[in-house]
Amino acid sequence: MTTSIKPQWGAVFSMALGVFGLVTAEFLPASLLTPMAASLNVTEGMTGQAVTITAIFALLTSFFSASLTSKLDRRGVMLIFSVMLIVSNLLAAFAPNLTFILAGRVILGIAIGGFWTLAAATAMRLVPEAMVPRALSIVFSGVSVATIVAAPMGSYFGHLIGWRNVFVAAAAIGVLALSWQLAALPKMPPNPLSKNSSILTLIKRPGMQTALLAIILVFSGHFAFFTYLRPFLESVTGVDVNGLSAILLGFGVANFAGTLLAGLLLERNLHLTLIGMPLAMGLMGVALVASGSAPMLDALLVALWGMAFGAVPVAWSTWITRTMPEEAESGGGLLVAAIQLAITIGAAAGGMIFNVTGAKGVFMGSAMALLLATLTIMLALRVKTPATDRI
Repeated sequence: MTTSIKPQWGAVFSMALGVFGLVTAEFLPASLLTPMAASLNVTEGMTGQAVTITAIFALLTSFFSASLTSKLDRRGVMLIFSVMLIVSNLLAAFAPNLTFILAGRVILGIAIGGFWTLAAATAMRLVPEAMVPRALSIVFSGVSVATIVAAPMGSYFGHLIGWRNVFVAAAAIGVLALSWQLAALPKMPPNPLSKNSSILTLIKRPGMQTALLAIILVFSGHFAFFTYLRPFLESVTGVDVNGLSAILLGFGVANFAGTLLAGLLLERNLHLTLIGMPLAMGLMGVALVASGSAPMLDALLVALWGMAFGAVPVAWSTWITRTMPEEAESGGGLLVAAIQLAITIGAAAGGMIFNVTGAKGVFMGSAMALLLATLTIMLALRVKTPATDRI
């Protein structure tokens, strides 16, 4: 469908900058929670709802954004999401009370959910089909960079220039992304075939339920692991604050590298990448539990986990583009919804396991979920089909 087009890498990188802006803005309240609460004269628990409400509206938007924007030029839709990023950060920066911040976070949630729903389908229209995995790896690299820098930089600059100016800086990132997208994104008329597909219709496809189960297992296993990584490193590995920071930085850098390497892996074999990444993560989870207090080994295993996970979102987005190219927008919405559900399940289940068995139990549970996901993926993709066929 896209094999004859000329790759538009400038447009792809403009999307990556937009992703960086969106994810950075999403993470900022976590690193600025205390000064925000003190300034607004509310509790930290109330301020923390700025994170919750963003996730809720990102989930809701993933169900409806493709259908609600089905008649609009995709370039215009992506530009609207960048405008919403700017507005949401400015509302937070100049908010007289928590209500304005929450309103801005609703706007941000809509932008995040809508952007991720359309990201894979948009990438398909910017590069030839064979290069889609590489394009998606570039787009997702914006997530990895934001994960590395958003929380520590937000906290650091919040202390230097105040939390409101940090949100002004985040709005400036949005302005840069919008400017680049205005210059680089081509007109992309809506695909008339996509509006006839709904998320409910896609769920009923043969094999789709199994694939969704695999996605939920992979992402819930990862986020249970990541949520309780710090308690594990402190209580089991026995590292101090400096060691903890170094290991987390190593995780972030390796995750970024894995995201970029994903494009090359997926161009060679999507099937093996989908199976190999959760298998590797599951085995490393078991190794972490078995290693005990071994800081150097644990640091290596955590970094390798981060590298393996870097390929996972790119792989599943690529899978969407190959198994349902005509419904990639609705498929993207379904993928976003499944991931958001998995994050919720992973955090909740991890918390219950942690209260009973501690961090080791969480890691073993994560490993079991990932190994089960590996078996599920092998079942779901047992029979190879052409890119345009159903699984």
